[in-house]
Amino acid sequence: MSAAVAAAAAAANSGSRCNSANSSSSGNESSLLSRQIAVAQPMQPPSRYESQKRRDWNTFGQYLHNHRPPLTLNRCSGANVLEFLRYLDQFGKTKVHTQMCPFFGHPHPPAPCPCPLRQAWGSLDALIGRLRAAFEENGGPPETNPFGARAVRLYLREVRDAQAKARGIAYEKKKRKRPQQHQEASSNTDLNSNQVNGGLVMVDSSDHGRPSMIPLSVLN
Repeated sequence: MSAAVAAAAAAANSGSRCNSANSSSSGNESSLLSRQIAVAQPMQPPSRYESQKRRDWNTFGQYLHNHRPPLTLNRCSGANVLEFLRYLDQFGKTKVHTQMCPFFGHPHPPAPCPCPLRQAWGSLDALIGRLRAAFEENGGPPETNPFGARAVRLYLREVRDAQAKARGIAYEKKKRKRPQQHQEASSNTDLNSNQVNGGLVMVDSSDHGRPSMIPLSVLN
């Protein structure tokens, strides 16, 4: 009896070792296949927007680090964001005429003038949009986002209006135009989906339809 039990146990152990070996071999092959697929399908590089957003975020972090006294992100406020925007003006490339300048309000001045260079409103507006998104992507709560503070919005509006007057240009919000082909396809779909009831065609006419340590290559 004991010999039979010992033989059965030995057979069971042998079978278990075989199953374990087969399972290990299968696992290794599966892991190798996964690595081969990962090598064959490399990760796509980040888009231009994502790359610029990451550079802007790192730049702002460096600005906070070099601030006197140094600032931490969780203590950053809208006032600190305004300081950062004014700090960037020294790297600006856009001529903003003063009211004393004879070319004030002239969109194409015929001669140079000593008026200061500033950051263009469009560049600042796009920068704030990227930093606002980066703040929340890095764990910041939307309700305390300093880049969305009311003071920042008012400052950008003042810069826009002042530069529009000084440069003699008007900033208008661009309206998106639907492609003609898309409109035709949508129109055909609406016509095909009309229901005929009692000889009357029911037509639905409704249409539902941003010093050297600063990488400022996209700002002007």
